[in-house]
Amino acid sequence: MTRGGPGHAPGRSPLGAVVLIVNALQWLVAEAITAGAWTDPVYSYATNYISDLGVSDCGTQFQGRELCSPRHALMNTSFMLEGVLFAIGVVLLAQLLSGRARRVVIALAIAHGVGMVAVGLFHGSPDGPSYGLTLHVGGAGVAILCANTVAILAGSLKSLQLPATYRVFSVTVGVLGIIGVTLVGMPAGTAGIFERGSVYSWLLWIVVTGVLLLARRVRQPSTLECVPA
Repeated sequence: MTRGGPGHAPGRSPLGAVVLIVNALQWLVAEAITAGAWTDPVYSYATNYISDLGVSDCGTQFQGRELCSPRHALMNTSFMLEGVLFAIGVVLLAQLLSGRARRVVIALAIAHGVGMVAVGLFHGSPDGPSYGLTLHVGGAGVAILCANTVAILAGSLKSLQLPATYRVFSVTVGVLGIIGVTLVGMPAGTAGIFERGSVYSWLLWIVVTGVLLLARRVRQPSTLECVPA
């Protein structure tokens, strides 16, 4: 059994890298546009949850925050699109692995995708069906944990033959992302900071990973590297 290096099976790897980069960009743009549409009250990246951007009912009071997101449909679409694109991008790049490692990474990517679709379909608000908020929070938790775990695994697998600096970065950003989600709401008024730490961790990871793989592809367009498992 072999595990491919960064040049292995080049057909899909560049596509997966591009998908991941586009995914991060679409999220950040959608988030900025949606947050900028808040006028009363003004949206705070530090105190508001990301999910507040997707709440459809203007004037809703939730946990001491007044929510009014005129462009909630854009953010909810971005949530779901992120999940789908993350799953596609990681599954395409999972061909660089084999055996159990590949299966685990694919399962985590798909679970993340399902979680993010749930985030987009069910709003982070007590309004609506009683099960809606539960599915939203559960989906967000699964998505955050799975994406950061993928980052940790990418840095842990020596068979990928990626630079040591990238491996340290990948593990570190994934661990910090998981730590961040455990600190959401502690202390009060910093929910947005720590939640974004747990989400921007994987967004940063997919950009760095995508750029690195594309750069290696440009430098070694015809290289095929395989090492014993």
